[in-house]
Amino acid sequence: MEELLIYSGIPAVLLIMGIAEMLKGLGFNAKFLPIVNLILGLCAGIVLNPSDILKGVFTGLAVGLSASGLYSGIKNTKEGIQK
Repeated sequence: MEELLIYSGIPAVLLIMGIAEMLKGLGFNAKFLPIVNLILGLCAGIVLNPSDILKGVFTGLAVGLSASGLYSGIKNTKEGIQK
């Protein structure tokens, strides 16, 4: 089961980033995207591990925060290259 969480968490990060980009394109305020990423991550963590909610919450926190950090890192790098 642990392998499922590890290998499912990585695509979940990318999926959450994609959903956040889509929301941003629809006019959602980008300042609130980290909160959206965290909520989506929690949902994904619980769905990936329905038998142990606490483990799902921690997995979801990791997934959501990873999506926010990766998004922020890419954004900062892009801004740094453009300057």
